Amino acid sequence: MSLYQIALQQTNRVHSSLPLSENIQLILQHMTQDAATEQVVVFGRWWFESSTGHMVLSHSAANLLEVTAGFHDSCQQAFSQVTPDTAIPLLTMLQHSPLQTIDCEVKIINAKKGVRWLKVLSLPHHNNPAIKMGVVQDITLQKLALMREKFSFTSSQFLVGAQSISVAVTKVIQLVCENLGWDWGAYWSLSSGGSLEPKLNCCYFWHHPDTDLTAFTEHSLRLSMGAGEGLIGAVWHSAVPNWVEDMGNDTHFIRRHSAKQCGLKSGYAFPISYMTADGRRHSVGVMEFYSRWSRQCEAQLPNLSATIGALVAQTIQRMEQQESIKQLSQVDDLTGLVNRSHFHYLLDNACFEAIRQGDSFGVLFIDLDRFKPINDAFGHDAGNVVLRGFAQRLQVLVQEKGVAGRLGGDEFAILTKPNQKMPDLRSLAEQVLVAARSPFSFGEHQLTVSASVGVSIFPENGWTSAELVRSADTAMYKSKKNGRNVLSFVSDDSCEILAQERSLLVRQLTLEAELHHALVKNHFFLEYQPVFDFSRNVPRLVAVEALIRWRRENGEVVHPSVFIPIAETTRLIVQIGRWVIKQACEDLALLHGQGFNELQMSVNMAALEFVNPSLPYELSAITESLGVANRFVCLEMTESMIMNQADKVVPIMKNLRQQGFKISLDDFGMGHSSLSRLKQLPISALKIDRSFVMGLPFDRGDRAIVRTILDLGRHMQLAIVAEGVETDSQLGFLRQYGCHMIQGYILSKPLSLADLMQSYVGHKNA
Repeated sequence: MSLYQIALQQTNRVHSSLPLSENIQLILQHMTQDAATEQVVVFGRWWFESSTGHMVLSHSAANLLEVTAGFHDSCQQAFSQVTPDTAIPLLTMLQHSPLQTIDCEVKIINAKKGVRWLKVLSLPHHNNPAIKMGVVQDITLQKLALMREKFSFTSSQFLVGAQSISVAVTKVIQLVCENLGWDWGAYWSLSSGGSLEPKLNCCYFWHHPDTDLTAFTEHSLRLSMGAGEGLIGAVWHSAVPNWVEDMGNDTHFIRRHSAKQCGLKSGYAFPISYMTADGRRHSVGVMEFYSRWSRQCEAQLPNLSATIGALVAQTIQRMEQQESIKQLSQVDDLTGLVNRSHFHYLLDNACFEAIRQGDSFGVLFIDLDRFKPINDAFGHDAGNVVLRGFAQRLQVLVQEKGVAGRLGGDEFAILTKPNQKMPDLRSLAEQVLVAARSPFSFGEHQLTVSASVGVSIFPENGWTSAELVRSADTAMYKSKKNGRNVLSFVSDDSCEILAQERSLLVRQLTLEAELHHALVKNHFFLEYQPVFDFSRNVPRLVAVEALIRWRRENGEVVHPSVFIPIAETTRLIVQIGRWVIKQACEDLALLHGQGFNELQMSVNMAALEFVNPSLPYELSAITESLGVANRFVCLEMTESMIMNQADKVVPIMKNLRQQGFKISLDDFGMGHSSLSRLKQLPISALKIDRSFVMGLPFDRGDRAIVRTILDLGRHMQLAIVAEGVETDSQLGFLRQYGCHMIQGYILSKPLSLADLMQSYVGHKNA
């Protein structure tokens, strides 16, 4: 009997009353053609008649689809073993889009063979357009290979970048269940309970929400399994994966009754472990997966379990290391309290949150009294006993009331929870005093200390962590002055001081912002104070010193002593200095053009400017662009500036001198420079500080210093300029002892450029 006759008999038995079209009969007659080829290349053929919905499967196609070969009344019948989620798209295209090309992947789950993937393709059929034909291919191996690659990549993404082990592991469990066809999965890890014997608990689990596995889940969550107990305990103890083939009837499986109730049949569990730095294996948990099918012959999960286990173990190890690093960065290793930096971090956050919520809280600053004598008498081991013991007592005291920290040495602090009442703060501080007074045992010795406690309150005693700690520290020192072993709150005087400090800070920040604005809006201007040479009968104007001024938008002129210190602390001084030198050189070029041919310009330089190696070239570029010779520019720098950073400043000074600039040592005598250093400096002039000129001619000390500087300048061939000369007697003394270069109010106050040129017309070309 032919295959056609067999298929026809099967068809007639099932569909005896159903007429078959000529197309279907012809297909059934020739369906065995190329059967040998199908077996070799592992594919099967199918035919579909859209007008009737009938379908014919070759023997190979039927074997792949796990149905009978030959005629099928409908495509639903032909694909009856395909999982609904993958069958629906295929059936829709066959029934409703007959002209559409078919290219679908479908899935079949077999109790013995496990999950198999098939590709259903349509082929062109030019001879008979009424029939759509195609092939079925088994792509399980390719699918599993791609799935393993994708699975490894996706699970790596979940785990490598995970900040929470719970979220990452749960996603991996879900990934296994959804991609490999398991119904329930879980991760068991070491319990953090106080049991002496280590136990595993079910920490994270996942199952499809449409599947009712509540009984099995609840049973699992109630259990704790030790080494060797049940499947989980056995896998954990042996570090070897294992199967359970008949969960409902396996007497060794502890959850067999709930598994049977939920219809779970088989499962697979594998260990999660990693090697420590010293070569020991650290087993941190077990993963398990269960199915309502018999799964042991399907080797997909076992092939992936090593990869999954390694990734999960590495993630857990990484998070344990991160926790260890976190402990090191946040916890004081001697006492177990939070360390100084983390305490300030918590205090910063508390300030921010209190501002947002409108709350208040307290800060206790604690310093142990008579602690140093214990270290000196009994050694640091005894001191450590006291510190650890006191820290433990603080931990008991604060509990739900706040956080205790060690700030360093024998200094501790407590940050209270929000909205603690004043009586509560006082009570807590008094308990701290009692905790410190109670003796500490060190061998046979009873060690006794006490504590001085200062309390500050947010926001009354400060808006920032630094202010609050400083206030509490001030109050603590008040306790020490009052005899120790007492507590003190921040006094009204201290509050006033803090208010003044805050006001000063606000003023400085405001000035800094205004300085930025002034630079942008060009609100600075220069005035020039003349320097006269008295070496001839008639004094000659030989130089001017550029003095910066700041005019606010309201017309107020701000003195340099107000804004220059702020500019120096914010590095704005560099930008301001560049503006000054450029403006001064522009004005000098104008003065030279108006007949003041030999006039010299002196410009004050800040310390930050003189540590820039490119300064000589930048200044030369400015003077060259304005047509001013470098020899007419004298840079004034303070003696202390050179002494503080001589290694950086002196090479730049030498370079400036090589470029032709002059350098004057300003405020000479105030910087405590040595004569050996002075003779090595590439300077051209000295300026006698006004503080020495002020006492002339009556102060004997000032007279001696000034005469010494004048003698020093003559012997070193340096020009000497006396600044701040305001009286005839000062001027007479200086001229008597050979100081010819004079600068001061007795001769001229600082002038604008226009006033300078108008006032000293007779000094042109002098």
